Amino acid sequence: MRRYLRVLLGCILFSFCSILYVFSQLAASLEPYDGWMGRKPQQRTAFPWGESGHGVGKGAGKAGLEDQHWSNRYIMRKADASDPSNTPVETMHLAVVACGERLEETVTMLKSVVLFNIKPIQFHIFAEDNLHIKFKDILDSWLESYRLKFNYTVHSITFPSGNAAEWKKLFKPCASQRLFLPIILKDVDSLLYVDTDILFLQPVDEIWSFFREFNSTQIAAMAPEHEEPSIGWYNRFARHPFYGKTGINSGVMLMNMTRIRKKYFKNDMTTAQLQWEEMLMSLLKKYKLNITWGDQDLLNIIFHYNPESLFVFPCHWNYRPDHCIYGSNCKSAEEGGIFILHGNRGVYHDHKQPAFKAIYQAIQQYTFGDDPVHSLLYPLQQELRKTTHTYCGKVHHLFTKQLQKSLGMIQDRVSRGR
Repeated sequence: MRRYLRVLLGCILFSFCSILYVFSQLAASLEPYDGWMGRKPQQRTAFPWGESGHGVGKGAGKAGLEDQHWSNRYIMRKADASDPSNTPVETMHLAVVACGERLEETVTMLKSVVLFNIKPIQFHIFAEDNLHIKFKDILDSWLESYRLKFNYTVHSITFPSGNAAEWKKLFKPCASQRLFLPIILKDVDSLLYVDTDILFLQPVDEIWSFFREFNSTQIAAMAPEHEEPSIGWYNRFARHPFYGKTGINSGVMLMNMTRIRKKYFKNDMTTAQLQWEEMLMSLLKKYKLNITWGDQDLLNIIFHYNPESLFVFPCHWNYRPDHCIYGSNCKSAEEGGIFILHGNRGVYHDHKQPAFKAIYQAIQQYTFGDDPVHSLLYPLQQELRKTTHTYCGKVHHLFTKQLQKSLGMIQDRVSRGR
């Protein structure tokens, strides 16, 4: 009898434990969880400084810069090993150099990034000290749902102490700062550098994906300076070596900073191969009287002697007035539209190329939170129809082809609650 009672008691205890386990699992499944880009966040944490831009990077440079940055907050999703969609999200890094009267232009460029980007992005803004607070005030004033899509650091302009004044006045004010980014941002692995007069018409994520296409020798990526040699500048006027048949344009430049820092470069100054920083100083001494476009010319010289180190992407990733002022000559844009607009020669601010100016003003005047199709795309299309008296205006459909797709993606994400 006792034996039967012990068996019965054991069965009752086992059943009770099983019921407790079932209820605990059910309760866990009903708990809310953190999310990013539309999933309900339960925890707000700092966007982690030091997260890799691509591979081994750690974040913003450390030396002498800790007291010169301002940071927003970023909502990050908790990792859940059981959910394959919760893998770590890659952080993109974008750098821009803004001196003089470039505040408004830079802000408009950043606005075009934030409007479309999907992955989290870290901005590195290099600016004169009097612009730091202005950048902070403007970026912090943006609608919160957009501020949560990025983080930023404002850096002071920094050049080698020996000849800082010479570097600063090379070409446009502070433009040559880009050459020293691998040295300053020591913990950033990969970076997208852009000029202030760049406008993104689709997510930055797309051009960032070119890093995955680099072969083992490539350290950077740029677009050709010209598609048509008959109107090329370098092949007709340059007094120094340049890359390829028509040179390269550095307004949009992907940089694998880790590889740049490690590489020894071939050059025409010594039989020994030089590392990045020592090569820059030597190039400036040799060619400073023969370069017209400053740091871009130096990059052309570097990749002339190291062509295996450059990945070249098509012109629709760096579309400039040269691609349409003498007739359309960017075939990749004719096929798929313009992905990144480069308004060099000041065309956003004069009346020489109204199609470029119309794009700039449309993005500048757009208010975050408004319906982008009705508040940005439709008014822009109307303005572009007024530009058909110019060669660039005649192909104005190329200016909005990809933009329309990108805005459609935004509406789709909004409709799905993302």
